[in-house]
Amino acid sequence: MRTAHSSDSIALSRGFTLLELLVVLVILGLLAGYVAPKYFAQVGKSEVKVAQAQIGALEKALDQYRIDTGHYPSNEQGLAALNVKPADEAKWDGPYLKKTVPNDPWGKPYQYKIPGEHSEVDIYSLGRDGTAGGSGDNADIGNW
Repeated sequence: MRTAHSSDSIALSRGFTLLELLVVLVILGLLAGYVAPKYFAQVGKSEVKVAQAQIGALEKALDQYRIDTGHYPSNEQGLAALNVKPADEAKWDGPYLKKTVPNDPWGKPYQYKIPGEHSEVDIYSLGRDGTAGGSGDNADIGNW
């Protein structure tokens, strides 16, 4: 006569075979190989969007600086003039940013150039690689 206890112990002692574990690992590997590239492509796109948003905010702060002083900061003053009053600027009414000027999403400082090559002032990031030019994530991102 079988008892409920003896059938439970038989079911509990049976495990997975090596073949079953390998099949599961292969399936997980295939899924990871399909999903990971799509996920990391989205991360790259989000960094570009963050850079574009930050450049837009810096451009608005520079416009406010220009309204107050009548001109944009010089190349020597740079974007730091948005937070710290330049010594020779009587009409400065900042700070024009709530926090310090951020670095780009790749941890490098934004570039500032007046007069700009693309507009009156150029604000740009050199992209992931930190060098001028490039394509994809390495492309320059600017206010033009």
